[in-house]
Amino acid sequence: MTARIYNNVPAHPVKSFFVHMLTRDISVSDAILDLLDNCVDGIIRKNRGKKEGAAPYKGYKAQITIGKDSFTIHDNCGGIPWSLHEYAFRMGRAKPDQDAGLPVVGTYGIGMKRAIFKIGQSCLIQTQNGKDAYDIELSPAWMRNEDEWNIPVKAAKTRMKADGTTIVVEKLNKGVAELFSDNAKSFCRDFEAQVASHYAFIIGKGFTVEVNGRAISPLPTKLAFDKSKKTKAIRPFVYTTRTNGVDVFLAVGFTRPIPSEEEIAADQVEARYSSLDAGWTIVCNDRAVLYCDRTELTGWGEAGVPKYHTQFIAISGVVEFRSNDASKLPTTTTKRGIDAASPLYLQVKNKMREGMVLFTNYTNKWKGRELVQQARSQIDDAEPFGIEEIKHNVAKLRLSHVKSRLRGRQYKPTLPMPAHAAGDSRRISYSKPIAQIELVSDYLFESDGHTPSLVGERCFDEILKEARK
Repeated sequence: MTARIYNNVPAHPVKSFFVHMLTRDISVSDAILDLLDNCVDGIIRKNRGKKEGAAPYKGYKAQITIGKDSFTIHDNCGGIPWSLHEYAFRMGRAKPDQDAGLPVVGTYGIGMKRAIFKIGQSCLIQTQNGKDAYDIELSPAWMRNEDEWNIPVKAAKTRMKADGTTIVVEKLNKGVAELFSDNAKSFCRDFEAQVASHYAFIIGKGFTVEVNGRAISPLPTKLAFDKSKKTKAIRPFVYTTRTNGVDVFLAVGFTRPIPSEEEIAADQVEARYSSLDAGWTIVCNDRAVLYCDRTELTGWGEAGVPKYHTQFIAISGVVEFRSNDASKLPTTTTKRGIDAASPLYLQVKNKMREGMVLFTNYTNKWKGRELVQQARSQIDDAEPFGIEEIKHNVAKLRLSHVKSRLRGRQYKPTLPMPAHAAGDSRRISYSKPIAQIELVSDYLFESDGHTPSLVGERCFDEILKEARK
């Protein structure tokens, strides 16, 4: 028997995997947000060595144009220096130290390419950085050719007014073409909302994003903060730490007054409030990678925290992770999700739950029409503060040291509670026919239309007066 001769096994990548398969776990919106991330990373590289002020992105702009036949994003964010061409255009990052010491979010070297492949089959990239000004074209023939990995590069024929990059994608993929043509208004509206929320921090620091000529206004999370010297007051729970090169800042509290039971029962809460800004927002290097989450991923419904319910619609929290090494941030490869198994995130999640318990307990103890009105006035007395304002004002308060596994400092507010102890009261609840409730309402108030809860409380108060005589 002749011995088999073994040859080397080819392990080179397959281009179709990047073009067709790697794009399946990312939405069109997230693909565009990836391109926006590259704009911001460009600003950070351009500002390397400069002290970051309150508006580090001021003067920089990204203009997105979504059409039925093409997609364009143009920015003035510094362009792609030729020294970074391997990192920018290779499938995967070859030199992970290119952005050492910078708080960027690009880690894996696939964001821009994956976004382009997701959107269409033909792309022209024009970029300018100082003396470097060149064009790169990704054609359908190049995308189909498994043997050709080199991308044609040409010197730019004309220079841009400012250093930046323009990406034009044509020959849109079938699903994208349908999305941009049949549902363009709907898609743009939803995408604008994503930019307003996920880029709230960055827009708030001076960056301008336009979608089809419309500038997007940010939707930042603001928490109620009582600046008075009262010991018991409505303020956020705050935790801060620095570990392994990552700075963490956490704040959770009330965004608005809590809803009454009548509003919840009558489904009026959604009309007055919006669930879109309830829950947890996770920010990594200024980008929101998770927005207003209300699931177990952020601690709801586990370890003593109740599952999210409309009664908790006034509670929101923000966790900010910052690092000059993007690989240490607890994000997924899409940069639009949290790595739930990250040891750092699991430790921070303990503090997220601790803060939530504080405010869900407060909400539960102030149930009842009169108590809710008192609680609302307390929250109304507080000012709505953004994260930077909270950082500034918490620094004036006394933070305690946390000696748990993830050491840090925290501020745990003493929230005002009802005059009676929770154990001294009980809830009375029962059902009666609507006709009878209306009859009693007319008898007590000389008019009907009052809520069942108000009628029930009035009945109890009247009998209580008789009992005390």
